[in-house]
Amino acid sequence: MGQAELGKSFYTKLLILRNRLLGIEQYIIDPEREYINICENLGGTLLKIGPTSNTYINVFDIRKESVEEANQGYLATKIGKLIGFFNLIFGEMNEEEKAILEEKLIECYKEKGITFDDKSLFKEKIINGQREAIFKESKDMPILEDLYNVLGRTEETRLFKIKLIPFIKGSLKFLNNYTSVEINNKLIVADIYELGEENIKYGMFIFIECFWDLIKANRKSKKAIYLDEIWRLIGVTSNKYVASFIYKIFKTIRKYGGSAVAITQDVSDLFSLEHRYLW
Repeated sequence: MGQAELGKSFYTKLLILRNRLLGIEQYIIDPEREYINICENLGGTLLKIGPTSNTYINVFDIRKESVEEANQGYLATKIGKLIGFFNLIFGEMNEEEKAILEEKLIECYKEKGITFDDKSLFKEKIINGQREAIFKESKDMPILEDLYNVLGRTEETRLFKIKLIPFIKGSLKFLNNYTSVEINNKLIVADIYELGEENIKYGMFIFIECFWDLIKANRKSKKAIYLDEIWRLIGVTSNKYVASFIYKIFKTIRKYGGSAVAITQDVSDLFSLEHRYLW
């Protein structure tokens, strides 16, 4: 471990401790298991996804906080993010392939009763003897296997289906689950170490999207998100959809009372990115 790595970890932990004392909500992406101890010592919540974990986050979840305040378009917003996620799996897609994938994603949600009508994201539930409309939960959403089945219905999406096999039947099948946790702590650490170098980008994307929705839930509360080794998600993939999503977080997080911290051993990792994604 070099001095730069020790320096960045030490400084980040000091920042986390300081913000914890100030009562600031903190969300940390931890690909190297550097923040487990401080999470435990400060009474935070550790979320781990990997082959040995029973923590699951469903990438298809649409959350009530996912749409900007006073805006509409839950499904359209989600599909835009999912196109970025599946670019990580399928590789850079051309316009025809993206259009086909979007059609299949729409079909997946439609089979769960979710459409571009935002009212379809609500369901009736009896609470204290009264019928109330509540936002649908993870179990009401599609999962990766639902898309896998939809993709298998036509020959034009056969290659997409094949690339999803590891997520349905193989080493990454733990990503094919409904969300199993509720996040209600002011300090959350996402441990994605078990995913390994090749697959860590999936965990980073899933948690970053989840945390971004939580950050938008309350503009009045102060919060911070730490993206350690973020170059693995942007620099390695050079994925414009994912890069644009990350860029948007850094560009707009202030209006939600937050701050974003990109952590890397070498600042040249960031300057190697396309200029429009630098912050």
